[in-house]
Amino acid sequence: MSLKEKHSEASRSIFMGSMVGLANTGAVVATFFTAPLLYSVSVGWVADFASDHYGNGWVGIVDFTWFVLVALLVFFSSRASLSTTLVMGGLALATKFL
Repeated sequence: MSLKEKHSEASRSIFMGSMVGLANTGAVVATFFTAPLLYSVSVGWVADFASDHYGNGWVGIVDFTWFVLVALLVFFSSRASLSTTLVMGGLALATKFL
């Protein structure tokens, strides 16, 4: 492997690592702003469902678990979308310019 090929590969590796980091950061920001909104819209229905089917004693646990699940769903959906978009776009730019 020539020095030019090693340099090009190292540049791509740094660039792609940065794209993944950017996707993770964007996913955290999206989760911070979106998860509470989705939780507040859906928690009433989930609490009613839990109360009707499992009893009032489970409502507190279900509410907390629902918040965690909503946050995880938003985070991983955002990360998948952003990383796909950024990595594919970044790879297209990297192969064009490097």
